[in-house]
Amino acid sequence: MSRSPLMPKATAVWLVENTALSFRQIADYTNLHELEVKGIADGDVAAGIKGLDPVTGGQLTREEIEKGEADPSYRLHLLESKVNIPVKRSTSGPRYTPVSRRGERPDAIAWLLRHHPELPESAIMKLVGTTKSTIAAVKDRSHWNSANIKPVDPVTLGLCSQLELDFAVQKAARKLGRGQTPDAEAPRTLIPAAEVAGTAAHQAAQAAAEEARAKAAAEAAEQAAPVKREEEPQYDADSVFAKLKSLKLDSKD
Repeated sequence: MSRSPLMPKATAVWLVENTALSFRQIADYTNLHELEVKGIADGDVAAGIKGLDPVTGGQLTREEIEKGEADPSYRLHLLESKVNIPVKRSTSGPRYTPVSRRGERPDAIAWLLRHHPELPESAIMKLVGTTKSTIAAVKDRSHWNSANIKPVDPVTLGLCSQLELDFAVQKAARKLGRGQTPDAEAPRTLIPAAEVAGTAAHQAAQAAAEEARAKAAAEAAEQAAPVKREEEPQYDADSVFAKLKSLKLDSKD
C-alpha cells in the first residue's frame, strides 16, 4: 500500500474544491476509494470537514497539480519531506501495556513483591505499567481477582525485558545500601569478644576448646610413638641339638 498524505479526507476535500483533478487521480493520491471521492464532491461524504491544502503542508507541489490537470492518466506523487522530524516519546508515567496483557499484570506484581521486595512502587509501576492502587490491592489481597492471582515472572509474560528487570533490581539494591542505618543503630549480628569474655557461655566454650586441643595432642603423640615389639627368644645350634636329643630319649622310654 502506497503512502497517503496527512489527513487524507481533508486533503481530498481541498483537491475536489480547488483543482480540476479527476476523482481517480485524487483517490490514488489520498488512498481513498474513487466512489468516496465522488461522495465528497456530491456532499454526501466528509460533510463539515475543512479542506487541508497539501501544497502549504509540503506534501504536494503546484507543478504536480498542473501535470495532473493536463493529463488525466497522470498519477500524483507525494512529496517526501527532506527534514527528518523525530517523534518525541513520553518517558513519564507508567509503561503502556497492550490490552491482551493487562490481565497478567497482577501476576507480575505478585512475583515482584515476592522475589524483589526491595523494589520501590515506582520501579514496579515502570516495569509492569501499572498504578499504585493496583500494587496496593495485590499487596494486601484486596484485588478483585486475588483468588486467581499467581506470581509469574514479568519477563516470561513479556511485560518487560530481562535487562530492564536486572537494571531496576541493581538500582534498588544500590539505594538500599546507601540508605542503611549507621552501625550504632543497626542490629548487630557479631558481638565483640571483649563484651562476652566474662560470660559463662564464653568460659564453657573456652574449656571445651582446651579439652579438644588436649585430646588432639594426645592422639597425635600416640600415633607418633614407635610400636614396641615383643623380644623373640634367641637360640643357638648347640642348645637346639641338645633339646632334640633329649626329646628322642624320652620317646624311647
